[in-house]
Amino acid sequence: MSTQDIVQKLWNLCNVLRDDGITYHQYVTELTYILFLKMAKETGAETEIPEEYRWDSLSNKSGLELKKHYYTLLTKLGEESVGRVAQIYANASSSIEEPKNLEKIIKEIDRLDWYEAKEEGLGDLYEGLLEKNASEKKSGAGQYFTPRVLIDVMTKLIAPQLGEKCFDPACGTFGFMIAANAFVNKNVDFYTLTDRQADFQRNKAFNGVELVHETHRLALMNAYLHNVNANIVLGDSLSQSAKGLNGFDVILTNPPFGTKKGGERATRDDISFQTSNKQLNFLQVIYRSLKADGKARCAVVLPDNVLFAGGDGVSVRRELMNFCNLHTILRLPTGIFYAQGVKTNVLFFTRGVSEKGNTKEVAFYDMRTNMDSFGKTRTLRFDDFDEFVKGYNDKSKRTGERWSSFTREQIETEYNDSLDLGLIRDESVKDYEDLANPVESGEEVVANLEEAIDLIKSVIKELKALENK
Repeated sequence: MSTQDIVQKLWNLCNVLRDDGITYHQYVTELTYILFLKMAKETGAETEIPEEYRWDSLSNKSGLELKKHYYTLLTKLGEESVGRVAQIYANASSSIEEPKNLEKIIKEIDRLDWYEAKEEGLGDLYEGLLEKNASEKKSGAGQYFTPRVLIDVMTKLIAPQLGEKCFDPACGTFGFMIAANAFVNKNVDFYTLTDRQADFQRNKAFNGVELVHETHRLALMNAYLHNVNANIVLGDSLSQSAKGLNGFDVILTNPPFGTKKGGERATRDDISFQTSNKQLNFLQVIYRSLKADGKARCAVVLPDNVLFAGGDGVSVRRELMNFCNLHTILRLPTGIFYAQGVKTNVLFFTRGVSEKGNTKEVAFYDMRTNMDSFGKTRTLRFDDFDEFVKGYNDKSKRTGERWSSFTREQIETEYNDSLDLGLIRDESVKDYEDLANPVESGEEVVANLEEAIDLIKSVIKELKALENK
């Protein structure tokens, strides 16, 4: 049984819990509690778990006895364990009310072919569940999940190296750092490392911050199953308490979309422009968190509004281009995120040694206009990025119409520091010259509205006349 088959079987078990009114996101959290115990047993890693709360203590019970034991287990593992176990079960509680539903899930999980799952990687299995959850619109989890292919492309181009400190300030389920770890592992022979190097890679290389408690729990589980002993903080990167998180060599991230709740501003005093636009705040935190050595680099997913927002948006873009060499912007296609209709981009930049004049020219690649319609039926593939990746790595291969570039001087003088550039002509519009004059169109709309108002007035007048008779 392949990992994909197991993921589907586990996902189908969600139907068992519908009578308990459990949401998809609650189901993944519930599965995390149960799967952690099962996977610890399968991998021989139960030593951190008290014997009375290990997998066998669940699989040997049924009915009300099972439910009561499960509830106790969640509390005890959160309060009396240490290390990663304590973090995963911190403040854990169950949404399962019906004992027979809990029993069925445990029995079904026990029956699965775990040998093949271990061969393919338990981390891949868990990420498959996270992706399933993100793809379900009802779960609302899409905002925490970046498509795997985009993560892999960004990671490949940023190319984290052995000994570099990596960070994701809005880490979601920790996908970027998992990919960064895999990239380093693929290119390094760990048997040749010194004890100090090996310790750094295992315990200090990969870091993240996640604001949402339940998502933080999923991130911890994801890191654990990928053998990454990461530093994943439960907190807010935009708050004062996160100021100490800096000096990073690599940042890979996809900050949440939208404005801060209630329109409040970031509380950090180490950013220049405190706005209610979360993305602008995150962008400032990101480039200020990079090591100012001329090598520290970032790839960040940001919505279109960051490229053209006025006021503080202009100031943030100017500071970004002063502090960093903003060398490439990828205009992403729509439909690749589970939040439908969101227009996004990837900004690639390197932090300079100084804080002035680091950007000389910005290259743009339009992967949005005249592209396939992406979604569930046409998913994003790695080869969709082929032309972009070739041109990113070799300027001489930027020959297609989708590539364009603008000097820093052009961006400032001709576009007032807007970065909403680089989109090619849309073939769905036959000829721009044939489009109606916007002034004439507006006047026509006004005329039609005035005619409609006059008609309504005449009807009202007639009705009043009838009432008076």
